[in-house]
Amino acid sequence: MPVATSDLTTLEDLTFRVLYRGAFALLEVHLRSHQTVKAQSDAMVAMDPSVDVEGKLEGGLLGGLGRMFSGESFFFQTLRAARGSGTALLAPAQPGDLLPILLDGSQPYLLQKDGFLAASEGVEISTTAQNLASGLFSGEGFFVLKASGRGMLFAESYGAIHGLEVPAGEQMIVDNGHLVAWPQGMHYTIEKASSGWISSFTSGEGLVCRFRGPGTVYIQSRNPNAFGAWLRPLLPSK
Repeated sequence: MPVATSDLTTLEDLTFRVLYRGAFALLEVHLRSHQTVKAQSDAMVAMDPSVDVEGKLEGGLLGGLGRMFSGESFFFQTLRAARGSGTALLAPAQPGDLLPILLDGSQPYLLQKDGFLAASEGVEISTTAQNLASGLFSGEGFFVLKASGRGMLFAESYGAIHGLEVPAGEQMIVDNGHLVAWPQGMHYTIEKASSGWISSFTSGEGLVCRFRGPGTVYIQSRNPNAFGAWLRPLLPSK
């Protein structure tokens, strides 16, 4: 369940708030003595002297390799309040917003590549394989991140985050470059944006994801691949 708050909040044993919502979001976590939070490598911006940070290979070698295949780093960083309570600030590498999601243990979420920022102790971050067609054509690769368990999950985006409500029996088509997170149980397929291959790619859309409700798909207002294509001609040539 997504949490819409910028106030100091305690959910599932984690106290946090999201600062500067929008283009430059910053996550503030308040840790009790010996409490830990896991985060993407290099996410730490600042922390109290009571907090220690270390690299951790969560899920073993296979877990690290799976995260690499899904676009994330091999190691996580773990922040632990080792000498009393403490506060830490975490930030994504890209300009954008944060989506706090409360996991109750019953509904895992899937995340786009580069979509994970941080999670509390009770959340397991693993990878799951898409089917062959989805992995080949979606732009997300054969693996996507899966967040399961109980606790707080913080997904990051490129740009603002918007929730698309898809009622039961209805459908929504989403450019895969704008995906952030969606419930694992929500059915989706990959298909051409237009009726023909040439028209699909000349329209600039290529392939899209067709989601079937019920469920909510969280999308980002900007597409990093589109931004890269816009920026490339402006860079000086070698």
